Amino acid sequence: MIEAELKARVHAPEAVMRRLDELAEARIEIYQDTYYDEPSGGLGKRDQELRVRTVHGRDSMRTVLTFKGAAVDEASGSKPEHETRVEDSHEAHAILQGLGYVPAIVFEKRCRNYNFEARGRQLLATLVRVAEVDGTFLEVETLVDEDDVASALDDIRAVLAELGIGPEDLTRELYTDAVRAQRR
Repeated sequence: MIEAELKARVHAPEAVMRRLDELAEARIEIYQDTYYDEPSGGLGKRDQELRVRTVHGRDSMRTVLTFKGAAVDEASGSKPEHETRVEDSHEAHAILQGLGYVPAIVFEKRCRNYNFEARGRQLLATLVRVAEVDGTFLEVETLVDEDDVASALDDIRAVLAELGIGPEDLTRELYTDAVRAQRR
């Protein structure tokens, strides 16, 4: 499956949050992300991502292992995504390191997640703050087959417009790159 996703900088986070609160109940979560790469940086050079994410919710904690392939849509950066829940985060880290991967970057995202249906699609909208990155971001995504990416992105653009987010607000900036830049 392809994660058709658009990300935008949000200039009026409170207003966007109020609109999203009308669509669905928010899930407040903190993501602890560790991105892995080959020692040579090969995954990054191939536009691939390998991540262990531990999600801390109000009453629960879960860990997921994610691999994202190279972008299939250059304008949005939408990528094939393969994700599975893992039982033990420490073991997941140990397995990846045992296979020769090294932690490339570790950081935390504070997220306000909304699952809702719009335009016949199940969407996830996430308001994101990363301590080391200025501003608030909004990610809106849905999982689709590769032949449906363009249509899904059009639907996501329409939802963003309804939330007051215009094309000029869209960004392809990666949190990993922004955090790395701040740490230099």
